[in-house]
Amino acid sequence: MKINIVDIISIFSVLFAVIDIIGSIPVIIDLKRKTGNINPLKISIISLLVLVVFLFVGEGILSLFSVDILSFALAGSFVIFLLAMEMVLNIEIFKSQNIGGDSVVPLVFPLIAGAGSLTTLLSLRSQYNEINIIIGIFLNIVVVYIVLRLTNSIEKLLGQSGIYILRKIFGIILLAVAIKLFLSSTGLDLAK
Repeated sequence: MKINIVDIISIFSVLFAVIDIIGSIPVIIDLKRKTGNINPLKISIISLLVLVVFLFVGEGILSLFSVDILSFALAGSFVIFLLAMEMVLNIEIFKSQNIGGDSVVPLVFPLIAGAGSLTTLLSLRSQYNEINIIIGIFLNIVVVYIVLRLTNSIEKLLGQSGIYILRKIFGIILLAVAIKLFLSSTGLDLAK
């Protein structure tokens, strides 16, 4: 296993765009109002565990259904494409509008370690070393923790317009990543 800084940056960027913790600030603020206090450390640790465990057991679960990692990566590229379209077109596809109950549940799943993140992990696993993915996950969870701690300050700093612009930029990046994963999963390469 070799640590590659460029791969870690790529993995971090993809997961950052999929998790979209900055874009989730309005949901987090709403949850704080509904449930009271949110425990950033607890949410971060549970999210980290879910993501890392799925990275290792996800492929085993796939084998139960006779699905190989490349097929899953191809399917994952479609999910990432839809997530990107959600961000770029400002539409809701995956996230529920009706979030209630314990704040750990809607924050860990589906906002942080949701279907998009889990699918992305297995798609990334077909492209990168596990150690680089784990580092990318950890760095994202550090960002998640910081955002959860500073949600009110970040919202005031960026404003609604700033959050909207960040969401659009990461949507375009995610769209390019989806196309790259699709091409590599199908064996097509436009660079040739």
